Amino acid sequence: MYKVPGGDTEQITQTAKCLKDLGIETDIYLTNEQINYDSYDLLHFSNIIRPSDILYHTHKTNKPFVISPNLIDYSEYDRQHRKGVFGFIFRLFSGNTNEYIKTVSRWLLKKDVLKTKSYVRKGHKKSIREILKKTSIVLPASRSEQENLKKIYSIDPPCFVVPNGVDTNIFMPNGCAKDNHLVICAARIEGLKNQYNLIKALNNSAYTLMIIGEAAPNQKKYYKKCKKIAAGNIIFTGRLSHEELVKIYKKAKVHVLPSWFETCGLSSLEAAAMGCNVVITDKGYTREYFGEDAFYCDPSDPASIRKAVQDACNSDPQKKLQKKVLDNYTWNRAAAITSEAYKKIIPV
Repeated sequence: MYKVPGGDTEQITQTAKCLKDLGIETDIYLTNEQINYDSYDLLHFSNIIRPSDILYHTHKTNKPFVISPNLIDYSEYDRQHRKGVFGFIFRLFSGNTNEYIKTVSRWLLKKDVLKTKSYVRKGHKKSIREILKKTSIVLPASRSEQENLKKIYSIDPPCFVVPNGVDTNIFMPNGCAKDNHLVICAARIEGLKNQYNLIKALNNSAYTLMIIGEAAPNQKKYYKKCKKIAAGNIIFTGRLSHEELVKIYKKAKVHVLPSWFETCGLSSLEAAAMGCNVVITDKGYTREYFGEDAFYCDPSDPASIRKAVQDACNSDPQKKLQKKVLDNYTWNRAAAITSEAYKKIIPV
């Protein structure tokens, strides 16, 4: 969560912060930390695609719990675009089986903690079904995610849709003039985010592309591959603070995230709030957030990515999207909906 921060890190920390502003006492724990369950009225888990982390705690206590699923589908990337031995293996099995293979492999290679061995016996899909059966409420980030959960696991638990958001104390409209040739991509550098095809799309073009973020620990080879093909107009900045990121959002005309799958793309929401036009994948739940106010690309096709970027750079700022984000997708609103869900379980 902290060593390799991503969108889920922001979701957890911002939700906890805004819940405290509403008078709800919250603490954040990592799965391998000791928890005094009696100190809490309920537990709130994140990332259902790591079910062994959750099962351990649900077996230790009968406290009610909710879950923010963050249901990412890695199957297309794993089967069609992952290289090496695992790429070959993942083409043979279903998405749930592949996630099981990943989890057990990380444990055997001592790269991750397996909190409960019951996961090995039950498997990935059955473990997630058990969690969904036990949870009081599921808090998906979109209706699309809710429907995907129901489709994959054949369970329809009570749900409160809690959209992801932006911190409006940091990411606000600024009225600065945009550089029509400055394009940015703020994301962890990894195969799923697809920076490689983005670089191919904009190499030696009239655009300056800033790749903002660090490589995931197990994606060093991918990062080197991206650096190797990058032309002179591609800039790698590393990870930036929010303050540094805001300065770049102010100047950039376009933010692009051509991922193989996105729940929404937090950096895309932040960029939209700052007046950037947004290029994004249509794989995942993005259309529910951005509707027809974003520019969509096919992540497998550099030509499609390049055209979407050109269209976004040549278009007027999407003010409608900016207003939509600032009105509907904020962490304050997310916390308010989360609070209402909690009150369904523990009446005040």
